[in-house]
Amino acid sequence: MNLDEYQEQSKQYDTNQANMDPTSIGFSEKVLGLVGEAGETADKVKKILRDKNGVISSEDKDEIVKELGDVLWYVAGLSRYLETPLSEVAKKNLDKLESRRTRNKLHGAGDNR
Repeated sequence: MNLDEYQEQSKQYDTNQANMDPTSIGFSEKVLGLVGEAGETADKVKKILRDKNGVISSEDKDEIVKELGDVLWYVAGLSRYLETPLSEVAKKNLDKLESRRTRNKLHGAGDNR
């Protein structure tokens, strides 16, 4: 499955897509959901570091992968609200990273470095 297929199939689980305007409640819900799921992912990793000396078991990996799937669902939804294919989001990100690498700016701060 490619990213755009995922994005298309994932929309069937969006119960709040009547208004696809980025100023709508649905868009805000996706932003907050993304932050929440990213936090859940971080929390699982934190507990592995704290309680398991950083050793990731196969069960831990499965749980983290589930959380990453939730993160992906929200990213796909946000991209739909912005009328942008998920493949374009991925491509632009790689282009940005390549530009930073070429200019030796992978490290540092700021979106436009």
